[in-house]
Amino acid sequence: MRSLIILFCMAAFAGDAHWPQWRGPLGTGESPEGRPPITWSETEHILWKVEIPGDGISTPIAWGEHLLLTTAVVLEDREVNPETQASIEEKMPDWVKKGGAKIPTKELAFTVLCLDRKTGKTVWQKVLKKDVPHEGTHADSTWASNSPVTDGTHLFAYFGSNGLFCLDMEGNVLWEKDLGDMQTRRSFGEGSSPSLFGDRLIINWDHEGDSFIVVMDKNTGKEIWRRDRDEVTSWSTPLTLRHGSVDQVIVAACGKTRSYNLASGEILWEVSGMTVNTVPTPVYDGNLVYVMSGFRGSALQAIDLNKAKGELSEGKGIAWTHHQDTPYVPSPLLYRDRLYFLKVNKGTLTCLKTPSGETLFGPTRLKSIPYVYASPVAANGHVYLTSRKGTTLVLKAEDTLEIVAENVLDDQIDASAVILEDALILRGHKYLYCIGE
Repeated sequence: MRSLIILFCMAAFAGDAHWPQWRGPLGTGESPEGRPPITWSETEHILWKVEIPGDGISTPIAWGEHLLLTTAVVLEDREVNPETQASIEEKMPDWVKKGGAKIPTKELAFTVLCLDRKTGKTVWQKVLKKDVPHEGTHADSTWASNSPVTDGTHLFAYFGSNGLFCLDMEGNVLWEKDLGDMQTRRSFGEGSSPSLFGDRLIINWDHEGDSFIVVMDKNTGKEIWRRDRDEVTSWSTPLTLRHGSVDQVIVAACGKTRSYNLASGEILWEVSGMTVNTVPTPVYDGNLVYVMSGFRGSALQAIDLNKAKGELSEGKGIAWTHHQDTPYVPSPLLYRDRLYFLKVNKGTLTCLKTPSGETLFGPTRLKSIPYVYASPVAANGHVYLTSRKGTTLVLKAEDTLEIVAENVLDDQIDASAVILEDALILRGHKYLYCIGE
């Protein structure tokens, strides 16, 4: 079944290399045909390196010869008035402010960049909105943390509370939508990305107010259905898939993980068990969906879609569970019948065999990557793990842990890597790197 899924996805994205969403063409972190380098440095195997304006940690996407990414550019001549700044600060707990939370002091230009994949040169740049964010964000986050998604004809640039925009591939705005203002837990900021499946665009809107999920027609922005959700803030991106003859939207969250019928919005199944602050995006291997979270606890559930119906529990739709060293921010990697994940936001790696859940190795501490926000990716028999300090470890994708390379760049990296044929794209806080032979 797994091979059939891969063939289906590869056929859907045939032709030029594509990375249409933040977890790649299969939604698992894998590049099926990629052959990126194993070693690099600031002076080795850098095809190009360009400075990116503004501030953003959204993962770039790619279609053909174009790289697309979002950023929030400070408008130096547009100060926030004192009343607005005081209102934003008032919403933030003192301990959050003391921890270095970001509070806007100037207006921001919410911007999409389109770069030439071969050269890094800007093809076009589009400012979609100029405004002051209505609330602060986590010290490690930005106001451009939601990744875009594309089908090769439409580009969906999503800035959460600051708007959803549909553009064509030349940068012309086709439609836009304001979904309201999120009030995130502790003013930690926003991060869930859109999901695209066929002609449906899915947005999950979990926050401290009235939470909901909405499905729209990608061509017009018209709502097809919307369902209220009894949830607090979560940051997980919806996983959309076809299992059997049914298209499902699966959303992991603090209260319950739920699967919705994409056509009708009916809840197909639901299960509790995730931790507070659910962030990782689930992955799917053809039968099992792997859902996890790791803040103030550890939770991993392998959900059997052949048996999932109604309220699930251990042995009733849940094939197995794992309650150790699961991730807080990074999403898991599913590659060659192995499930890789990190402990909390640390460089402590575990690898499980799928679909059984057998532990192959770990938890193993990788000392050269102490802190990680980026999600792992894989191609050509190798796994890539990138730390916040710009170090990427390359491992062999085997049943035992074998590190084959350690590569260092002079930038802080929180966005997940992108693999395009024989190139690796890494977005730092300052630079965008294209790494290749």
